[in-house]
Amino acid sequence: MEEAASNLVKDEFIIYHPYTMQTFAETGLKPSLLMALEELGFETPTPIQAKTIPHLLNSDQDLVALAQTGTGKTAAFSLPVINRIDPELKHVQTIILCPTRELCLQIARDIEKFIKFLDGVNVTAVYGGEYVGKQIKALSKGPQIVVGTPGRVLDLIKRRNLKIDNIQWLVLDEADEMLNMGFKEELDAILSETPADKQTLLFSATMPRSIESIAKKYMRDAYEISAGTKNTGADNVQHLYYLVHARDRYTALRRIADANPNIYSIVFCRTRQETKDVSDKLIRDGYSAEALHGDIAQSQREHVMARFRKKQTQILVATDVAARGIDVDNLTHVINYNLPDKLESYIHRSGRTGRANSSGISIAIAHMKEQYKLRLIERKIGKPFEKGRIPTGKEICEKQLLHLIDTVQKVEVNEGQIAAFMPAIYEKMESMTREELIKHFVSMEFNRFLAFYKDAPDLNVASGRGRDSRDGRDRGNQRERFDRNAPRNQGGQMPRFRINMGRKHNFSAKDLLGMINNNPSLQRIDIGKIEIKNTNSFFEVDAANGQTIIKCLQKAQHQGIPVVIDKDPNSSGSSQSYRGGGMSRGRSGGGGGYSRSRSGGGGGYSRSRGGGSSRSRSGGSSEGGYSRKRY
Repeated sequence: MEEAASNLVKDEFIIYHPYTMQTFAETGLKPSLLMALEELGFETPTPIQAKTIPHLLNSDQDLVALAQTGTGKTAAFSLPVINRIDPELKHVQTIILCPTRELCLQIARDIEKFIKFLDGVNVTAVYGGEYVGKQIKALSKGPQIVVGTPGRVLDLIKRRNLKIDNIQWLVLDEADEMLNMGFKEELDAILSETPADKQTLLFSATMPRSIESIAKKYMRDAYEISAGTKNTGADNVQHLYYLVHARDRYTALRRIADANPNIYSIVFCRTRQETKDVSDKLIRDGYSAEALHGDIAQSQREHVMARFRKKQTQILVATDVAARGIDVDNLTHVINYNLPDKLESYIHRSGRTGRANSSGISIAIAHMKEQYKLRLIERKIGKPFEKGRIPTGKEICEKQLLHLIDTVQKVEVNEGQIAAFMPAIYEKMESMTREELIKHFVSMEFNRFLAFYKDAPDLNVASGRGRDSRDGRDRGNQRERFDRNAPRNQGGQMPRFRINMGRKHNFSAKDLLGMINNNPSLQRIDIGKIEIKNTNSFFEVDAANGQTIIKCLQKAQHQGIPVVIDKDPNSSGSSQSYRGGGMSRGRSGGGGGYSRSRSGGGGGYSRSRGGGSSRSRSGGSSEGGYSRKRY
């Protein structure tokens, strides 16, 4: 594809060959745009800009552009479009669709900077969560560029306040995320209303089949450009994982933060509730942290983001959806508190760091049962994870102490202001030696860390199977020790549970995890293997929380069908079935009754009845991407 793209560009655009382009001045952009770029400090185009701008300046051919988050996609599509807009025409000439309010506002702000020296060109942002009347008034002034979220754009089209019958350019930014967020119907409705002769520009970090379907349905002979390898992670991001028990996730997060005193990070969680819980704990424990999720009002969201951009907040805890559109440079870390359900989401997450030619670190806090998902992500991003070690208490104390000393050394001393106080200070401290003074100073500032990490356990888990092995000494805390006497299945696995949902009910592992994660009482429960069959499914839960998950899912439903959950009789404990809205007790083996036992992941199935006859069969299937093991 790269070779074909190179030949196409070379044949069509000899003057602006992207691989020889060194500055924006060579692109052919208007002087007024070049002035704005110079004021912003933009000199050399990024790879995606070098490939995209010449094409859009010289061709009306539709375009599919693949590039990671943070590679300059906004300038790549907006600069050439702005260059071609007619300022004399006071109607909408360009629609830019994006998945979130934050990204919508960010794109609009960037375009406002680009058009600073262009007379007569205006941009308006339209999105949900704001009074629609204000946006209707802005549209009445005749902006040539409208940036919006699909829902609000479609609403304004239906109201006839946004007329798109004369647009020349339609841009789909972060197209994969718009589809992931469920905007397919809105996109279909908007695209069907646009002129057939418009130029469609599709920008995406990944290229799933859903994007290929849109390109095939709505684009004409689209020209594909890719900056880097399709569906891979950014080159300047280091990928680390730490292996801990699920119950130790938050403690591990604290240690990562403490081991990096200058951390400037986004922490990704799966659910809104988990985002709230983690941010509340961080704030309670004295960290500079705030939460960003869908329940936050737009005004509060803007306040949170303003503080984060100014680095008044060091740690932003966010869901995948809420973090879309966050455009912040110089993030030191992206931390996956939980691995995402969709592997493509990891590419978007990790792309938040390592931007603007800087380097970054993407950390995954994983537990034993998630090692298979790490391997799947490695294949997706085309890069290996490095296994890291959660630092010990001693290591953290050393880093924090040296950071304190560095901070003291860099303090600017105002001789004039403190001179009058120094004689009294010298007199007060003259009885102390230099060594004693340093020890007292360090202890005053540092006793909290020393006390907190005194006898701190090693959180690292070895990657071996079947044992709760650690890389270091025992935890030393009986309350948090792994319960070696807990009921367990054959092979040393977690107890198994069955749910009356399967592929026949359009039920997937994601649905099960969502059902569990959305219940506040199940936030810290460790889920093991998941096996999706045709009419039912099986999953493992750590032994201490078996009854909890049964109780919490009693009233759950999937597509209007009450959930029935019971414990696999092969696990220890009685077999009980619980139906959403009620409860019924299952039969156990004996005269006239029956018992069942299954082994995980297609390892075999057997049934025996009271008469002594038995039947057995092997087979079974598991949800793609989830591990299976034969016993």
